Amino acid sequence: MDYTLLTVIILGISLVLYTLFGIADFGAGIIEIFINKKGQKTIVDAIAPVWEANHIWLILIIVILFNGFPAVYSIFSTALHIPVLLFLLGIIARGTAFVFRHYDTYTFRSEWYYSLMFRYGSVLAVTAMGVIFATFYTNTISQDLTIGFYAYFIAPWLNFFSIAVGIFIAILSAYLASIFLLGETREEDEYKIITLFARRLLGASIISGGFIFLTSYLQGFNFHRDFFNHPPSLISFLLASLIIPLILYFTKKRNIWILRILSSLQIILILGGWFLLHWPNLITFAHGEALNIYEAAAPPQVMKILFWCLLLGGCLILPSLYYLFYVFKFKKD
Repeated sequence: MDYTLLTVIILGISLVLYTLFGIADFGAGIIEIFINKKGQKTIVDAIAPVWEANHIWLILIIVILFNGFPAVYSIFSTALHIPVLLFLLGIIARGTAFVFRHYDTYTFRSEWYYSLMFRYGSVLAVTAMGVIFATFYTNTISQDLTIGFYAYFIAPWLNFFSIAVGIFIAILSAYLASIFLLGETREEDEYKIITLFARRLLGASIISGGFIFLTSYLQGFNFHRDFFNHPPSLISFLLASLIIPLILYFTKKRNIWILRILSSLQIILILGGWFLLHWPNLITFAHGEALNIYEAAAPPQVMKILFWCLLLGGCLILPSLYYLFYVFKFKKD
């Protein structure tokens, strides 16, 4: 059995699940910036029971990289340690603020501070995550540690292309959250407000996606050229675009579960197109060098043990998560 490939598949599934659930939670924080008090209560009621559990997929991603692909983890935690730190600070800020806002002794001033941390911590976390994703494939990370602090630790990710990807991911997370929140609304006016947000965010995601191609072209990256010359990625993009009219149609029909399935499929297609473009590379370096899944993998015996541990862990985690969502999301009585 090819345990390396099987482990990469589990890594990909974990990334998709974290995107669909964890990043949607970040998006809820972003939406709260623009919504009224009633909508804020809907957001709190929607994510309060499950937001911590959704981070299990992030933990799983880190564990897989640390044990199965240590070379990638090393780059991730050294060359990109600044955006990684910003990502973690955003997670900590929004998480603590969300809890303290609910349980702390209520004062107007404390609620204002906690709300500020929750909202903009969400923006910081999801934008930094997009920057990290982009930098993995921009051919800007050097393998030469002697080139200087700025050139090695800052220049690879501090560019318009990576920031454009970060903004795109932030908007996409808010869009996904708005679609999920449609099923949590209880009143007609609230549904209309969330629907309006979803449509605007959909338009904003299309515009920000265009900026990714524009910045790639202006800064001399290969993303725009490689993308349009890569049929699988292009097909994924076209399929994700074809879902847009269906999203608008089923929003009017108020078919919540179809909306959630279609929006989730859009995210999967976008992620799939991105990673297919670089497959089988896990990271690309300056001067055209790359590290693929087999070069980055730990020894075969380690990959074998890791795969079976992940499989066993999944047998324990998945039923527990299902029961959690069943109790707080699906059970009506």
